[in-house]
Amino acid sequence: MKWRRRHHHPSLFLSTLNRILKTTTEPPDAAAVISVRSYADFTTQATFEIKKCDVHKLDEAPATEVVMTRDEGLQYYRIMQTMRRMELKADQLYKQKIIRGFCHLYDGQEACAVGIEASINLTDHLITAYRAHGYTYTRGGTVKEIMAELTGRRGGIAKGKGGSMHMYCKHFYGGNGIVGAQVPLGAGVALACKYHGKNELCVCLYGDGAANQGQIFETYNMAALWKLPVIFICENNRYGMGTSVERAAASTDYFKRGEFIPGLRVDGMDVLCVREATRFAADHCRSGKGPILMELQTYRYHGHSMSDPGVSYRTREEIQEVRSKSDPISLLKDRLLSNNMASVEELKEIDVEVRKEIEDAAQFATTDPEPPLEDLCNHLYHNDSPVEVRGTNPWAKLKSVS
Repeated sequence: MKWRRRHHHPSLFLSTLNRILKTTTEPPDAAAVISVRSYADFTTQATFEIKKCDVHKLDEAPATEVVMTRDEGLQYYRIMQTMRRMELKADQLYKQKIIRGFCHLYDGQEACAVGIEASINLTDHLITAYRAHGYTYTRGGTVKEIMAELTGRRGGIAKGKGGSMHMYCKHFYGGNGIVGAQVPLGAGVALACKYHGKNELCVCLYGDGAANQGQIFETYNMAALWKLPVIFICENNRYGMGTSVERAAASTDYFKRGEFIPGLRVDGMDVLCVREATRFAADHCRSGKGPILMELQTYRYHGHSMSDPGVSYRTREEIQEVRSKSDPISLLKDRLLSNNMASVEELKEIDVEVRKEIEDAAQFATTDPEPPLEDLCNHLYHNDSPVEVRGTNPWAKLKSVS
């Protein structure tokens, strides 16, 4: 890994990640923050060589020499660790039968969500499939709201009525359970962006398993025809449920699937690669050139869902090899330490704070009350007067309140 140190004052970090950074409110233990080095001793900014993207129908490509500040690196690290720990806690609660039903975990793919968010604005829009916990967090949801939604509690981000696959917040449209169905919806959001003329865009995510869906190709056609500001992103984690991409697709060059739409193939395990590719794609959309397609080559450590042990169609050795060689958090941690951008003690302190936040959220998610029956039909309509809703028989009456 080639890099150059630059010693000067840290630049103002304007990334949208600042707005979603979660920090503990309690002061840390004094002993935990004692370090042999002061802040002035750290490298405030470094330049890194990253993997070149493969391109389709593009004359230019994202930069391969990129800058990351110390502040950015620490924020990326904290957010990825939070996502990882949140998913591991969800795994634990599911095995205890506290979380029930569908549950698709995102651990291993954290660099995708964090890299994307680092290059778009919170006023931009995002829609994804059912592996949505991480994006709910980066879009502005709290760990407490996400964990409570997983356990079906009133304090959940969808009031306990959505569960794992149906979480929403401002400018985030889920969480969609039907394979590939979010892609045309995302194009519709992009059409609204173009109509309103606010220079916003929509990031529309789907997996390699959904990439063969006919509705995706129909959406490509409309998006290209109307030059919609949409970034189509295929998160290729190599397996659609239990089927490898080689067995499912005649062509695994997903970044070329748009045919007449420009495409990029990106190392989805490197947060800096994802960040630069997304920045390039966002500039493409905002300049009025229409849609662009990105394939993020990534990997999930868990099975497809909690009902899938994940080792019947791949070996434990394969999973361990990815963990040891390509883990997105370990890669970022090594960069921070080897470039003198952080200390081991500082990163351990972040780990402790993250674990406490997750434990507190899990405690809330297991003690918060479930929504009462009378809340069942609420929020059917937005900003409307209360309406009666028929129950399971003509005599059962429920009320819907906006």
